[in-house]
Amino acid sequence: MSFTYTIDGVEVIAEPSDTILTSATRAGVEIPTLCFDARTAIYGACGICLVEVEGVPKLLRACSAKPQEGYVVSTKTERVERARKTALELLLSDHTGDCRGPCKLNCPAMTDCQKYVGEIRERRYEDAVSTIYNAFPFPASIGRVCPHPCEDACRRKMVEEPISIAFLKAFAADKIEADGTPHVVSCEPDTGKHVAIVGGGPAGLTAAYFLRRYGHAVTIYDQQPKMGGMLRYGIPEYRLPKAVLDREIQIIADAGVQMVNDVRLGKDIDFDDLRDKHDAVLLALGAWTSMNMRVPGEDLDGVYGGIDFLERLGLGERPKLGKRVAVCGGGNTAMDCCRTAVRLGAEEVYVVYRRTRAEMPAADIEIEEAEEEGVTFKFLTNPIEFYGEDGHVTGMKLQIMELGEPDASGRRRPVPVEGATEDVAIDNVLMAIGQRANCEGVSDELLTQRGTIACDELTFRTAFDNVFAAGDVTNRGAGIAIEAIAEAQKAALCINNYLEGDEVRAKIPYFVEREVGPEEFEDRPKQKRQKMPGLTPEERRNNFEPVYFGFTEEQALQEASRCLECGCHDYYDCRLIRFANQFDVQPQKFAGQMHDRDDASVVQEVIVHDPDKCVLCGLCYRMCDQVVGKTFLGLYNRGFSTVVNPMVPDEARTFCASCLKCVEACPTGAMRSFPAVERVTKIV
Repeated sequence: MSFTYTIDGVEVIAEPSDTILTSATRAGVEIPTLCFDARTAIYGACGICLVEVEGVPKLLRACSAKPQEGYVVSTKTERVERARKTALELLLSDHTGDCRGPCKLNCPAMTDCQKYVGEIRERRYEDAVSTIYNAFPFPASIGRVCPHPCEDACRRKMVEEPISIAFLKAFAADKIEADGTPHVVSCEPDTGKHVAIVGGGPAGLTAAYFLRRYGHAVTIYDQQPKMGGMLRYGIPEYRLPKAVLDREIQIIADAGVQMVNDVRLGKDIDFDDLRDKHDAVLLALGAWTSMNMRVPGEDLDGVYGGIDFLERLGLGERPKLGKRVAVCGGGNTAMDCCRTAVRLGAEEVYVVYRRTRAEMPAADIEIEEAEEEGVTFKFLTNPIEFYGEDGHVTGMKLQIMELGEPDASGRRRPVPVEGATEDVAIDNVLMAIGQRANCEGVSDELLTQRGTIACDELTFRTAFDNVFAAGDVTNRGAGIAIEAIAEAQKAALCINNYLEGDEVRAKIPYFVEREVGPEEFEDRPKQKRQKMPGLTPEERRNNFEPVYFGFTEEQALQEASRCLECGCHDYYDCRLIRFANQFDVQPQKFAGQMHDRDDASVVQEVIVHDPDKCVLCGLCYRMCDQVVGKTFLGLYNRGFSTVVNPMVPDEARTFCASCLKCVEACPTGAMRSFPAVERVTKIV
């Protein structure tokens, strides 16, 4: 005979055969569990389904505890959540694997590189672009210009070379555009909330894209004639054709984002008015002011800031340069400046950098291509004076440097060699040593001593409740585009939470990671990284045509096939990682001995079991025994050494291939169908 009780204030009808878990599930109340399946006998292994019952001193396991008439059950008390968190932390303290590939973890925007590379390999190009759009809205543009920290972490380099992850991103976007199936942004229903964004660069456009997806009305205000910020005015045409950028900006506009150009904060629009007229404001002003070198003569005619120089070019001007041009700096902006100077007709172009090439922050490919185009690098030199005639620069005095002890950045500090200098005749200097923000029009209450906007690193909120900030204008200053995009992505989430009245915070997700060495991949056949076709150095020197042609489809498929698929195949369905993030776990506090089993078990070339991912929930062998009626799986050893061990007759080869219920039931990705990995060291 049925009876009633309450769970979290919800009245639940239960039958005598019910447990708290089964009756709660039927009533739509979720109680987390890893080891329960209604088709198998109660096991009670994971300890996560704990609940608190009024009047009962100890916590009960909902999977086995029987409800009683009038029970008042709570599933979210502090005591319950603390116990669940501890149970998860204990399980995770001996759980080894890669939740996500290192490529994704090293991308500031957390782009799912492994997923879209896999989708390209399967010729699912629209899906690949949708995967990228889940992280940011510029696959074609960023794929061309990003210094790709994802590739720095790619484990394929332990075999030969990392995968061309960035170029594959651009390929997928170009492919669907060429096929006439450009990406369309899907938005939630309108919320009635309106957000103003000041700055139409990569940060502002990214935030606008996400806020529009959340259903909010968004208006971007920008000081330049066109949207794009540094992507348009800081990166030359030969690296990023503006027609490509225009297409991606149009996709954002087509989603309903309003774009207003040629307006400047503090002049054409007022900061306080924006706050009053909008539900939230995001400041994404960028960093548009070139930093000075603080050396005599930098005010001479012919000495320009690097960003100022590139901005003029982006505005359609053709800055006039002399025959001899010096570029000061070692980053990607310096490379853009020196390579642009070559294209504008300079005959001698120098890059002056106070450290060695090994310490240069610019991408290797940018340095190599600059050298191919005739740029001369003067390493371990630093300008100490610019001098000239009739007010125009004609030369520079360089201090010869040597490397000393490492500084705060970890790079060896350049120190002057006493009495060692060099004079170089020049007609122009481009100072590309960094940029800073110009926050004119922003309330002084929001500014740091560095002139950036102070905001919380987890909420992106400023000193004013409804004002947020993201990108190069925030705390630390200018960085690479993908870092600004990453901040905007998180800031948009925080703004959405704020507008919905939720917790205004961007949580840092928890992932299980593992360290691997080259020995892990010794048996992998070497496959050359695909060489991007493009113009020769001679063809590049005198024009701004795109340097690269893009991968052919055949090249892209070959390159995508090189992926080692490091991240967990079951991530999106993994209950363990979902609960880990739900309860903000910190398993490191239970540090101790961990299993490190090199061998995976293979069931007759049908199923692979990874014991280091296994949490011994018992679902796989209970499913095999109690549901399927077979005994192909079982437990072996006791205590800390217990493992799931296949015990398989020949019939398993055919039977298991059509069953796979153990794989479907596994809550952690420890079971997967074979051949899912190319390398298995132990065949059972």
